[in-house]
Amino acid sequence: MDTTVRGTLQADFDTFDISEELGFLLEEPLTHLPDYYQVWLDLANNLEHLIETGKLRELVHKMPLLSTHLLSNHRELRLAHLALGFISMGYVWQEGQQAPAEILPKALAWPFWLISRRLGLPPILTYADTVLANWKLTDPTGEMEIRNMDLIFSFPGGESCRGFFIVSQLVEMAASSGVTGVLEVMHAMKISDLSGVQRGLNKVTQSLKRMKETFKLMHNHVDPTLFHGKLRLFLSGWRDNPLLPCGLLYEGVSDEPIFLSGGSAAQSSAIQCFDALLCIRHEDETGAFLTRMRDYMPTAHRHLIETLSVGPFLRDFILSRSSSDLCQAYRSCVSALVDLRNYHLNTVTKYIIVPGNRARAIGCPFRGACTALNKTGSGGSVLMFFLKSVRNNTQKALILKRTPQTEI
Repeated sequence: MDTTVRGTLQADFDTFDISEELGFLLEEPLTHLPDYYQVWLDLANNLEHLIETGKLRELVHKMPLLSTHLLSNHRELRLAHLALGFISMGYVWQEGQQAPAEILPKALAWPFWLISRRLGLPPILTYADTVLANWKLTDPTGEMEIRNMDLIFSFPGGESCRGFFIVSQLVEMAASSGVTGVLEVMHAMKISDLSGVQRGLNKVTQSLKRMKETFKLMHNHVDPTLFHGKLRLFLSGWRDNPLLPCGLLYEGVSDEPIFLSGGSAAQSSAIQCFDALLCIRHEDETGAFLTRMRDYMPTAHRHLIETLSVGPFLRDFILSRSSSDLCQAYRSCVSALVDLRNYHLNTVTKYIIVPGNRARAIGCPFRGACTALNKTGSGGSVLMFFLKSVRNNTQKALILKRTPQTEI
């Protein structure tokens, strides 16, 4: 790669807050804040125990209202958002489905709101928190692999909770070379470099294949019953959720309840980047939901997706050239994305649908809510319909048809 291309890519890495090695993962997340905020970290670090003993809400009610002005940089803000997000989810869902909290106390809601405004994120625990910013190395000199990684904060669920988030983080890391490939394709199109476009597409394809292989680690590290029965509820938001049909009131922030979606893989900037590059069209409710999920991404990451979405468009570029190799590179890339989405569908069936049906058969104390949560994603989507829709829309992109406008 020549120095001009390298310089252009580095500028993009900086603009879109991307790491060449880690992709959209936050590099070297902090684990400590100024001492003034120790009460937040104490609660977040002990969250699992406090939830299981039913003491979290009591301690949140005793929490002082802290100013956010001592948070001076991006990493401090991300750690504070992560901590308050975990505490908020624990507070709302401490008593399970039976008695979700309907009001978030001011000492929690107000600083969470202010920090969220500074970051351009919503005041709820997002994918950008739990996956992109919630990791640390056990041995700082070691490699980023599952045996050397741990979470900064955790929910009840033990090793299954740890495994779910760390495998998700490793999938994001596997996407990093694909994100670089996206940037290479963007720039190669600008100078009509066909071989550069093809190389970039091949990089995205190989990255998607690594993501699928990495995703398979989920089966070794996450128990379906624990995920469905313990962890999943703490990822649920208060939009389109039958357990909180009226949303959540943020005390001191608004007189009206606020409706926000929980963390979801639909909030992955990497997947939406690949969709935008490959011109995958998601319309109607599916498209509206995915567009709304961009509001839950860091601002710079969202900006990359929006940049890709306004063109120039890869399909038009390919169809205006007579290159069978380029067409094949595009189809291979789309096929790899279809494969990843099919695998995700099967995994959701194993971890949500099957254990949900089993729990319902045994008897759920809130049967209607149990059924609805089983069908609904943590982001509030109608789960299987949504996943099949995005998969089917991806498959449609395999058909490359020239039109009179694109015919040479």
